[in-house]
Amino acid sequence: MSATERPYLSIIIPAYNEERRLPPSLRTILDYLRAQPYTWEVVVVDDGSRDATGQLAAEILDGMPHMLLRNEPNRGKALSVKRGLEESRGQVALFSDADLSTPIEETASLLEAIAEGADVAIGSRQMRESDLAVRQPLHRELAGRAFSLLNRMIVGHGIVDSQCGFKAFTRDAVERILPHQQLSGWAFDAELMLIARRLGLNIAQIPVRWLNDPDSRVKMLVDGPRMVADLFRIRRLHRHLRADSLPANH
Repeated sequence: MSATERPYLSIIIPAYNEERRLPPSLRTILDYLRAQPYTWEVVVVDDGSRDATGQLAAEILDGMPHMLLRNEPNRGKALSVKRGLEESRGQVALFSDADLSTPIEETASLLEAIAEGADVAIGSRQMRESDLAVRQPLHRELAGRAFSLLNRMIVGHGIVDSQCGFKAFTRDAVERILPHQQLSGWAFDAELMLIARRLGLNIAQIPVRWLNDPDSRVKMLVDGPRMVADLFRIRRLHRHLRADSLPANH
């Protein structure tokens, strides 16, 4: 692949103080990608980590098609994902959590949906066919389902599980969605989905296998109310967004 040629797939990993979880995940991702017939790159966005996250990522990815981006100072997951999507080069860009709660092998299902015409393919933990191999504690699972219900009621994008951190976008979808994305909090996934809906993009919801990692960065008592408040912000921010209201060059 030449320096100017787009790889088929970019896998984007936002990482903040992930020196423990990121190295095994990167090795698993590389093992998977090396067995695929398409071209690829791995994009790690080191979000101002204070540990060895960036150094370890550089060592593991050395010699592989990759980008190692660093935010300074820490900017949060939403802006890290946005930067990774913007600066990646793949015809398809997929972002995944550093803990690989959704196994990287589920990439194939999302790429199949893209190949069949989806602009956006998202992993879902709440579809009947989903395999929750390691479940969350009951209180977190119930809180997640309650948020999903509020999400659909307030934002109105119709997505069963907008918060699963495993989503793929065509390059065209990236270029159309991201100019409108504004939130920096945990509810940014819901914002991405509403923008995609308002722009008339085809979103495929894909049941995936999922394994809960107990080291969640979302703190229910603190982040939960903020996320609900952000749902109202999302609805207000994008209330006038329609595909037919955009300039022709969009």
